[in-house]
Amino acid sequence: MAHADITFLPDPDADSISSDVAEFNGLLVSTQIPTHADGSLELGGITEQSECTLQALKVALERAGSSLDRVLHLTIYLTDMADRPAFNAVYQRFFAKPWPVRAAVGVAALAVEGMKVEVTAMAAKG
Repeated sequence: MAHADITFLPDPDADSISSDVAEFNGLLVSTQIPTHADGSLELGGITEQSECTLQALKVALERAGSSLDRVLHLTIYLTDMADRPAFNAVYQRFFAKPWPVRAAVGVAALAVEGMKVEVTAMAAKG
């Protein structure tokens, strides 16, 4: 897909079929899973996966010229809604007031067995 007003930054993982960030009219969209900087997946508990996922989001946004404090909307996908309080505890270490608009969605499964969390964020550029 090629549009002059949309920019996609490819995921560093050559096998990925998803872009890290898409920019359109000054907004960025990024989807992140619990991936370490070396590309390995974190498949430990919800706290470890949440920390890894939000750190990956932070890195992706900064790489694209934005930051966590520019996040407007966040969708959180959890395989167990009972994990929401643990995710929220980590979330509050990465974000501050005014809180982004957000939604938590319970899903049956994510792309990799054992993955408990995935986030999609929309952020302002700059």
